[in-house]
Amino acid sequence: MRNRLVATAGWSARRPWLAIIGWFVFVALCIGVGAGIGGKPAATEDFRIGEAGRGEAIAASGGLQPRAVERVLITGGGARLDGVADNVAQEVADRMLRLREVESVAVPVYSPGNTALRVDVTLIGAELDGKKHVGALRAQTEEVQRAHPELLIEQTGGPSISSGVDELRGRDLARTELIALPVTFITLMFVFRSVAMALVPVLLAVSSIIAAIGLSMPASHLFPDNGVGTNIILLLGLAVGVDYTLFYLKRAREERARSGGVLGAQALVELAAATSGRAVVVSGLAVAASTATLYFADDVIFSSIATAAILVTLVAVISSLTALPALLAVLTRRAARKAAVTAPNHREPSNGGRFTRFLLGRIAMKPAAGLAVAVTAMLALTAPVLGLELTDMGRETHPRTIPAMQTFDRLNAAFPELKAMHRVVVAAEPDRANEVTAALYALARRAAADPALTGTSDLRTSADGRVGLLELPAPHYVSDKAAVESLERIRADYVPTTIGALSDIDFAVTGDVARYADYPAHQKQKLPVIIAALLLATFVLTAAAFRSLALGAIGVVLNLLSAGASLGLVTLVFQHTWAEDLLDFDSTGTIGSRVPLLLLVILFGLSMDYQIFVLSRIEEAVDKGLNTRQAVLEGVGGSAAVVTGAAFIMVTVFASFVPLHIIEMKQMGFALAAAVLLDAFVIRIVILPALLLILGERTWWPVRPVGTTERFVPVKVG
Repeated sequence: MRNRLVATAGWSARRPWLAIIGWFVFVALCIGVGAGIGGKPAATEDFRIGEAGRGEAIAASGGLQPRAVERVLITGGGARLDGVADNVAQEVADRMLRLREVESVAVPVYSPGNTALRVDVTLIGAELDGKKHVGALRAQTEEVQRAHPELLIEQTGGPSISSGVDELRGRDLARTELIALPVTFITLMFVFRSVAMALVPVLLAVSSIIAAIGLSMPASHLFPDNGVGTNIILLLGLAVGVDYTLFYLKRAREERARSGGVLGAQALVELAAATSGRAVVVSGLAVAASTATLYFADDVIFSSIATAAILVTLVAVISSLTALPALLAVLTRRAARKAAVTAPNHREPSNGGRFTRFLLGRIAMKPAAGLAVAVTAMLALTAPVLGLELTDMGRETHPRTIPAMQTFDRLNAAFPELKAMHRVVVAAEPDRANEVTAALYALARRAAADPALTGTSDLRTSADGRVGLLELPAPHYVSDKAAVESLERIRADYVPTTIGALSDIDFAVTGDVARYADYPAHQKQKLPVIIAALLLATFVLTAAAFRSLALGAIGVVLNLLSAGASLGLVTLVFQHTWAEDLLDFDSTGTIGSRVPLLLLVILFGLSMDYQIFVLSRIEEAVDKGLNTRQAVLEGVGGSAAVVTGAAFIMVTVFASFVPLHIIEMKQMGFALAAAVLLDAFVIRIVILPALLLILGERTWWPVRPVGTTERFVPVKVG
């Protein structure tokens, strides 16, 4: 692989402008092909999980699937409404029925005490399509409000809330980019002390992101995009794109300084390709392989995330192997022509900064003690995971900065039966419709005595008589314990004793609470498979890259330590209330069900960046003839500055997600930022060297590397 990388980099260095133009043509083609083919968004059926998903499929087969519903709420400041409200409700209904986005409007319903009146509007199309049409409905509601200022007339519902969440997420992400890009550029300026060199990583990262977004559109026809693909590309693209370029450029500067500034552009580029270029390729493959394990989750959300992460990582690797050598060659030649080379007075790089040398010196004297202290600290941070509570974040957890959520609260206060709905679905032969109906009525009578299921039940049958649907209102949010317990009673008691007694039928319990409960259960079921695949991928890639089973095992253990500690910190911060004011959130007492799995997979991939880079430097030192002890100190010390710079950039990108309003994104950003900090400053600078110093030559078991790295002899050019 090293020879091929050197050959590719050499070609780019000899024909830099052709390589640079070729790269941007590639980016343009990616966007053009993506725009031409278009993306395929995930459909409702793609989200079906567990028994809830099976129930939705049964209901859909009879035309009884959930529909997108908007609700117009009319209130008068807490006072009883009079006949004017009826006229307003009729005006709302008339306006809505004239819209082609509306399928039907229900009869207005008063709240107990007549302090609120609601009008339910069912939209055309699938449930997920509702947010595409909601703008037209909101416009009509606003017109009615302007005509009747004495009343409060507002609108909410699943489509309005989804649309509001998307708008808020878009604003938040735009703000993170305004933070992340300048901080990244400033960090690179500090590292390189050159505007041109600092611009290169940012330019390649941004162009990689653009290309990956284009490629994600045709890819979505294989793995439908649930809407988070672009977010993941932005999140990871800046991190890995800048990191890979930083590794490469920093190594080129070191080699130029080591040679006294006499290396020509092509020799410099080829040397960087043979060393850091190889590390970049292995790291990129590691990130791709790690995120590919998400496909085992059998879930459209994780499939979309995996596809986005793989695309942006591989595109970033391609840019670092083609456009980056060309840009480096251009900058080097320009500097030489001006007789102001990048680092003309640099001595050969030292083994890290003062603090790193001090820390490594202490670890070298007592590696066992350093290892014990660091591992104990990491395990202490991991301990809160024992109390981890996972839930799917219900609609009620969305920020109240979204106007539709404020209306959502007022609507549910007036009509608590709208908070959640259980749906019991039965499929049988049409000639058994009466039998099924009787069983469902019996179930409804059982549920009527349940204090957690107050409200009027509704029984419907499909036009062909094959499918029956019983709706049972639950006046509790889906995350409430009472709602979850009522679902358990329905599934374990009410259903088995009524419709469960019928033979040759298909039935399931679905609805809001079932969706909420079944999603985390599905993830827990898939988690062991994904973790096993993740550990195997980490072990195989590390062992193969360094021909060492010992290093493969070390990579697995260190990644687990890092992931465990960061997940413990997330649990400690977000399951309790002490950090609410500090990080601006309202604790739900739980962690989003997607956070641990995403953290494990993304962290395992990204931590391989540092691991491969550091181990590559150690391996090079061994290849030069140093013993393992000397190689560890030189490799870790020599790579510390690059790892620190790369980690700072990555932490900045991830930490910029902490101020976001969406609680699950906030938790994810915090988790990744904490994980990268721990990985770069505890794992790679303390635990890894201590462990390798203890193992000594056994680090390379079963094969010790000997003289495998080509060395370039500096030659004056010009």
